[in-house]
Amino acid sequence: MMKKLIVLAFFYAFGVSEGNAQVTFKPGVKAGVNFARFTQSDNPNERFYGKTDFYAGIFGALKLSRVYTMQPEIQYSRQGSGIEYIDSNNIKHDDKINISYLSLMLANKFTFDKLNIHVGPTFDIKINDTKKELNSYDNYNYYDDDYSNGIDMAIFIGAGYSITNNLEFEARVKKGIIPVNDGWDSENMVFQLGLAYTFDTK
Repeated sequence: MMKKLIVLAFFYAFGVSEGNAQVTFKPGVKAGVNFARFTQSDNPNERFYGKTDFYAGIFGALKLSRVYTMQPEIQYSRQGSGIEYIDSNNIKHDDKINISYLSLMLANKFTFDKLNIHVGPTFDIKINDTKKELNSYDNYNYYDDDYSNGIDMAIFIGAGYSITNNLEFEARVKKGIIPVNDGWDSENMVFQLGLAYTFDTK
C-alpha cells in the first residue's frame, strides 16, 4: 500500500497524470540579506556570532509540472562570522571574518498556490577572504587565510511567497558541511531573506 502511495505522489508531482501539462522555462534575478555566522566550536575561548551582509544572483526556473519546478541558481554570497576570542595574553577581542563565495545551487521547488517550499544542495567556491590572521591563543590561530578551505558544500531549505506573478519573497536557511578552516570544527550557517524576480518569456 505504501509503495502505491509513493508512486502516485511521484506521478502527481511531475504531472504525469496531466496530459496537458506544459513545460516552461523562465530566467530571473534575486538579491537579499545574509545573516551569517560560523557554528560554535569546542574551544571555550572563542564564540561566534552573526554578521549581516548580502547576496545576489541569477536563476532559471524550469517548471516541469503544476507543482514541481527545478531551479538552478548562481549566487554571489558574502558570508563569514563575528568572533569573540581570548588571546595568549588573556585579552578579549571582538573581530569580523569576511568570506565571499560563488554558490552553485539547485533548488527543488514545490508550489501550492502562492506558497512554495524549496530544498536542495549547493556547491560554494571561495572567491575572496578576510585576508588577515587573528591573534593566537596557545599557538592556535583563530583564523588564517592560508589554511582556509577553498570550497564548501551545503544543504538549504526555504519557503517563498508570490507577491505578484513575477515577484516573490523568499526565506532560506543554508548549512555548510565542510569546516571553514583546517583544524576547525566550525561550519557556515546562513539565514537569507530576499526577493526574486522572474522574467516573462515567449
